[in-house]
Amino acid sequence: MVFVDDPEAPVLDVADLRHLLDVLRLRPGELVVASDGAGRWVPCRVAGSAPAKGARGADPGAILVPDGLAVVAPLLGPEVTVAFAPTKGDRPEWVTQKLTELGVDRIVPLRTSRSVVRWEGERGAKAVERLRRVTREAASQCRRPRLPDVTDVCRLEDLAVVTGVAPALTDMGGGALGLGRPVLAIGPEGGWDPDERSGYGTVVGLGATVLRAETAAVVAGTLLCSLRSGVVLPLA
Repeated sequence: MVFVDDPEAPVLDVADLRHLLDVLRLRPGELVVASDGAGRWVPCRVAGSAPAKGARGADPGAILVPDGLAVVAPLLGPEVTVAFAPTKGDRPEWVTQKLTELGVDRIVPLRTSRSVVRWEGERGAKAVERLRRVTREAASQCRRPRLPDVTDVCRLEDLAVVTGVAPALTDMGGGALGLGRPVLAIGPEGGWDPDERSGYGTVVGLGATVLRAETAAVVAGTLLCSLRSGVVLPLA
């Protein structure tokens, strides 16, 4: 799957053009799905006029030819949000990739009192832009026609305003998770401080063991999306 502004008249960006012709080495007649990232997609085929020697000199607007009618993927509800405090290294990218694959609708980089990694200013803007590129790549790989929304870095106290829904905080000893609280906040490696734990949301649990921050984010996304799809049924 590739993402374009208009899947009924697909124009590839340079990166996708090179990926299709130079990396995947697709040839005329092969099928590619083009999506606008908002749920509308069209089956396309590589044009018969595609250069045999790759992307050099190729016309980005002439490589894909629509081969069917536009389809709009259904929008599932409720909208699922996972907010997480970024940790060191490339783990935020890994978390974002997995949340995209799972079907999470909104991903929020979170600033908390005990956050070790502080995404602020230009550094924060670059980090968020990197996460947005990760969602595009992951959605393309898993054939997800709706790109998740990756927000700017958000403070925990502002999360309800950003999402429009009161969040639930995940922590050991918390209550049962359910779709009544589709916005889950995952704390940093050092956990929530007492004021956060008591002041900014209902506390729900993710199991009987202590999870790494990045593991907890993926578990939260898995459970919420599985409940929403009916793969996992809530307890009676």
